[in-house]
Amino acid sequence: MKNKGLAILVIAMVFLLAACGNQGNGRQTEATLKPTATKPPVNYKELYRTSVFLGDSITEGLSFHDVLNEENVLAGAGKTAEFTLMEKDVDKLTARKPKQIFIMLGSTDILWPTDNPKEYSLKQYEKLINAIKDKLPNSTITLLSVTPVTAEAEKTEPRYRNIADYNEGLKALAAKKQVNYIDLTSLVAEHTDLYDTDGIHFQAAFYPFLLSHLNGLSK
Repeated sequence: MKNKGLAILVIAMVFLLAACGNQGNGRQTEATLKPTATKPPVNYKELYRTSVFLGDSITEGLSFHDVLNEENVLAGAGKTAEFTLMEKDVDKLTARKPKQIFIMLGSTDILWPTDNPKEYSLKQYEKLINAIKDKLPNSTITLLSVTPVTAEAEKTEPRYRNIADYNEGLKALAAKKQVNYIDLTSLVAEHTDLYDTDGIHFQAAFYPFLLSHLNGLSK
């Protein structure tokens, strides 16, 4: 009788453990099936509505690919710091009254046919910063580094090898003029698959990464 009673007790415990296990699995399944929250997409047009990006054709991609509105981008192919001054872009910039100004120039400047393109360009760049500060003293100015190119593009145009050296000069200029400087080299290195076919410009998908990067560093 004792053995029989013990056997019944063991069987009861087995059923009890099995029932508990099934309840646990049920909870796990319920948790697994529960939808996970996802972040809403960032509205960069709204985020940068009080900013203006001043620059060349790489900068122009922000509006060309409809990542930002036209009024938040003042850029064009072949733009240099000197051309920006000559074409009175500072007056156009002033009319837009931006709180933040991001300047992305230099990729054309380093190709300029002078004895010392870097020195010449940075002198023009300094004049540009002075002009903006004079017209918009309360705006925040951020200089963006020249983005690196692919090895193939550098092979085609060897002067692109001077990008890193130019950026060092740009960083020093930012410190001198007490404006912000953001190096984009590491960001581009993370997204080499987003170069355009020329290895210089970028596909549309690159620009949200750029704006996210800037938003995290320029607050």
